[in-house]
Amino acid sequence: MITVTKLDELRRETDALKGSGTLALVPTMGALHEGHLTLVREARGKSDHVAVSIFVNPRQFGAGEDLDSYPRQLERDAELLAREGVALLWAPTPGEVYPEGYATSISVSGVSEGLCGAARPGHFDGVATVVCKLFNEVRPDMAFFGEKDWQQLAVIRRMARDLDLTLPHADAIHGVGIVREPDGLAMSSRNAYLSQEQRVQAAGLSAAMREAIARIAKGADAGEAIADLKAAIIAAGFEAVDYAELRDADSIAPLSSPNGNARLFVAARIGGTRLIDNMAV
Repeated sequence: MITVTKLDELRRETDALKGSGTLALVPTMGALHEGHLTLVREARGKSDHVAVSIFVNPRQFGAGEDLDSYPRQLERDAELLAREGVALLWAPTPGEVYPEGYATSISVSGVSEGLCGAARPGHFDGVATVVCKLFNEVRPDMAFFGEKDWQQLAVIRRMARDLDLTLPHADAIHGVGIVREPDGLAMSSRNAYLSQEQRVQAAGLSAAMREAIARIAKGADAGEAIADLKAAIIAAGFEAVDYAELRDADSIAPLSSPNGNARLFVAARIGGTRLIDNMAV
C-alpha cells in the first residue's frame, strides 16, 4: 500500500492505478473499525483498486464539537488497510486540503435540512465541500459510504447529481448497510468515547428503535410510537434526544406515517457523546 500526503504525488499514483483498472474510493476520518473495513471489502469486490482517504475535516465540525478530541490513529489505521489489500492511502494535512486563501464552500439544500442539518448548522456544507474535493483529487470510478450516516449519503448523491460529477457519477456512489455490534449498537468511531457503563446503556438506542418500528408495523400511530421511543431512550440512560423522526429515505422529507420508503432517524446524547442511527420502517 502506498501512503500519499501531497496532491501532486496523489495524482501520479492515481493515474498509475487507473491505467490498470477501475478505482474505488472509501472516504473516512480514520479511527477505523469493522464498519469501515466492510466498506473497503465492498469496494474491493466491485473494483480493481481501492483508495482510502483519512482526513479529519475541520469544516464539518461546529463550535464546541469534538474536532480536537476526535480519535487520530493513522499508523494503526494504515496497518488495517494494508491487511485489507488497499492500494493507496490518501492522508493529507488540513493545509493540503484547504491551502491559504481557500474561500469556497458547497451547500446542498433540501436533503440537508432537518435532522443532523438542524442539530449541526454548517455540518453538511463542510461534508459536501470536502467530499467534492476528495472526488476531484482522487477521481475514482466509484465511491462507498456507510448507511449509518444516511442523510450524509443523500447529500453527497444530490451534490454529485447537481454538479454533474462523472468521477464518480451519482449512480456509482454506493451505500453499504450499517454494521452493528452484537448488542445492536451501530459501529462508530465515537463509541470509543463511552465509558463501560455508557457502552452498555448505549445499546438501548437500537433496541428502542426496533420496538417502535415493530409497533408501527402493527398499525400503531407513528407519532405515539416515536414519543414512547424518546422516553425509552432517556430511560436507557441517555441525557437527551436531539431528534427521533420518520422521514422519506430519498428526499429526507418528514413523514407522519410510513409511505413504503420510510426510515426512522434518531440522534441522542450519552455522557457527552452524540450517537446517530437509522432503520427502515
